[in-house]
Amino acid sequence: MNILACDIGGTTIKLGLCSSLGEITEYKEYAAEAFKGGMYIIEQVMDYMSAYEGYEAIGISTAGQVNPQDGSILYANPNIPNYTGVRIKDILEGRFDKPVKVENDVNAAALGEAWIGAGRSFTDFICLTFGTGIGGAIVMQGEIYKGMNGTAGEFGHMLLYPINDIDAKWDSMYENAASTKILVQKAQVIDPKIIDGRMLFSRIDAGEVELLSLLEKWEKEVSRGVATLIHIFNPPAVIVGGGIMEQSWLVKRIEKSTREMLLDSFQHTPILPAELGNKAALMGAASLYHRYSRAE
Repeated sequence: MNILACDIGGTTIKLGLCSSLGEITEYKEYAAEAFKGGMYIIEQVMDYMSAYEGYEAIGISTAGQVNPQDGSILYANPNIPNYTGVRIKDILEGRFDKPVKVENDVNAAALGEAWIGAGRSFTDFICLTFGTGIGGAIVMQGEIYKGMNGTAGEFGHMLLYPINDIDAKWDSMYENAASTKILVQKAQVIDPKIIDGRMLFSRIDAGEVELLSLLEKWEKEVSRGVATLIHIFNPPAVIVGGGIMEQSWLVKRIEKSTREMLLDSFQHTPILPAELGNKAALMGAASLYHRYSRAE
C-alpha cells in the first residue's frame, strides 16, 4: 500500500510515495513561495501531485493549526498569507477522489518519529522542534494529544520570562529566547555574515570563543523550557528535532544542562535527537494511514 505524502512548509513542499515499511520513492522538493498565499500553495501542491500514480490515499503535513475534524487550517501565521480557513481535505478529495488526512507539521513529525524514528520504543513522549519558532507535540498512547480544539502542544508560546507590559507578552515566550532564529539573530550581532546555523557551527568548530559563549547561553534557554516540560509531564522521553539538533553533541550538551535544572525525581527522562531529519513530517503524513495498516 502506497500513500502519497506531502509536507507543506513555509519554505519547501516535499512529496513522495511512502510504503508501509516507511520506504520513500519518487521523492521531490519544490520551493513553496509561501508569500504568494495559501491557495497559491495548494494549487501548486495539486499540480505537483498530478504527476504521481499508484497510491491509495493522501497524507498531508502542513504548517499552521489544523482542524482535526475537517482537515482545514484553523490558524496560520503571516508567513503564509490567507492560509487560515483553507479547506485542504475537501479541496484535495474533490480533485483526486482519494481519501485525505491532514495534520499539523510538528504533530506529523512526532508521529513519524513514533512510527519508525526515535520514538518507536515509547508509547508516550513529548517532541519539540527548533527552527524559526519552537513547535511541540504531545504523544500519549501512540496518539497526538490535541486538547480542546486540536491545538495543544504550543510549547514555543510558554510564558517563561517576566512580563513587564501585557502588550509585550510575546517577548516573554520560550521561542523568543530559544528558537534557532533567535540564536542566529544574536550571532549576527557579533558578525552579520552569519546567515544560518550551519555557518554558526562551522565558526564555533573553528574555535571562535565569543560565538561559543553565545551558544552556551542559548543552550541554557533551551534547557529551561525542556526542564519545565519534564516537570509538568514527567514523560518517558523528550525528542528534540529541527536542523540544529542534528548536531548530536549539541543534544548531549542540552541534556546535561537540562539535568542541572531538574529535581532529583525527574533525572531519568532521556532527551533524544530526532532520527528522521527533514523527512520526519513527510513520514508522519504517511503514518496517518500506515500506523494502522489501513486507509480509512
